[in-house]
Amino acid sequence: MRGAEKPTTILVFADQLDQTRGPLSQVRPGVDEVLMIEATDLLEGRAWHRQRRHLLITALRRLGRALEEQGVAVDYHRAPSFAAGIDKHLSMRPGRQIIATSPSTHRGRALLASIGVTIAPETRFLTDPSVLEELGWGTRRVTMEDFYRAQRRRLGYLMDGDEPATGRWNYDAENRQPLPRQGVEFPTPVQDDLDDLDAEVIGELPPSAPGADPVGWWPTSRAGALRRLRHAIDEVLPRFGPYEDAMSSTNWHLAHTMLSPALNLGLLHPAEVADEIDAAWRAGRVDIASAEGLLRQIIGWREYVWCCYWLEGPDYLGRNGLEAHAPLPPAFTGTPTEMACLGHVLADVDARAWTHHIPRLMVLGNLCLLAGVEPAEVVDWMWERFVDGAEWVMVPNLIGMALHADGGLMATKPYAAGGNYISKMSDFCKGCRFDPKKRTGESACPMTTLYWDFLARHQGRFAGNHRMARQIASARQLSDIEEVRTRATDVLKRLQAGTL
Repeated sequence: MRGAEKPTTILVFADQLDQTRGPLSQVRPGVDEVLMIEATDLLEGRAWHRQRRHLLITALRRLGRALEEQGVAVDYHRAPSFAAGIDKHLSMRPGRQIIATSPSTHRGRALLASIGVTIAPETRFLTDPSVLEELGWGTRRVTMEDFYRAQRRRLGYLMDGDEPATGRWNYDAENRQPLPRQGVEFPTPVQDDLDDLDAEVIGELPPSAPGADPVGWWPTSRAGALRRLRHAIDEVLPRFGPYEDAMSSTNWHLAHTMLSPALNLGLLHPAEVADEIDAAWRAGRVDIASAEGLLRQIIGWREYVWCCYWLEGPDYLGRNGLEAHAPLPPAFTGTPTEMACLGHVLADVDARAWTHHIPRLMVLGNLCLLAGVEPAEVVDWMWERFVDGAEWVMVPNLIGMALHADGGLMATKPYAAGGNYISKMSDFCKGCRFDPKKRTGESACPMTTLYWDFLARHQGRFAGNHRMARQIASARQLSDIEEVRTRATDVLKRLQAGTL
């Protein structure tokens, strides 16, 4: 317990904006001080998408101004690094204790420990990584489904005692429908008017930063986050389930809640979202498939990757189980592409620094998996380009799931697919010059060609994987496999040359 009058400094990072939990919830106006630092080594050291950079800076400054209006002293300044910013703060306050909520990266925690900052427990998640260890992580594979069911039992959402309230844990079968031929109406996302603070930050963005300027899709305040939560539950969730895996060239959001940026900054807490999902289902305002599908993302996958990131340690990023070493294709950094699916998804990333999870996994991640792109390069690019791209999110999702670089620790098989999957789940292939059904010839879909080449290249590695047995057997039976592999060599060369 802090002394009644002894001042304390509370260090707040840009992804720790929750005023209802942790040290920030205990700040004493007129006594304590809040320290906020814009570290130029981090801001200038990477090619951050304009909207990601704007979101982080604007949300931090907005909270700083709100705290000052509440009578809290705020030391907000720029510094070459976080360490330099802390040194500057302490130079005027010798002996001052600094408290911070535990940072969300390995480097951040090591830094604060090395300079004597008192680290308070994590409050932004529902799960300590020890929960995953208790399920056997480190001694056996603990799948997300194992974790998710344990989470449901532990937290009580959509439960009837110790069993799922409807008798079923999983509604994936109902939630994997392609878009119907007749149009479906999806609610327009909440959009904020930009104010003077937004304009201030936009004016400071470097001209070289990739992506379009923000137009108000992403909340930079608690009030904005709560508006989006209400809209997500009332308008989006009833339509969410059936088409959560579908992709569209004409609708960038479909029925996705788009709450991840607010959650990752601490403007919303996962318990708030899970509580609302459970209440909406119990009140009969949403069907069980949609409620379960979103709850799975919030208390299941999101918390699972958080735990995986910490339990696997800082070396997780360096894993490369498939020995993939190709550079990131030029299309990812602005070179035009003839592949309609890739072009659509990259255009969405450029416009809004966001796509939902299926374009990330089955277009961007899938292509990088099939093309053998160096995993760390993919992680860096997605970390920089996505508005919700925290390191703890991207490392497990890419190293463990999309790129299968951890050797199957998280995923029992690679998420590899050819053009037929994209054709089934999207309208991207309409009008594309490539045919998703063809694997050879000039008009063959690059995804399809590379899919069969991937299976041929790695058949020895996956021969004993029962979930891959049928695909490997099919690849071995192809009469044109040599033509496929020749075509794949050409596709990879053109992909790297930026001429595909």
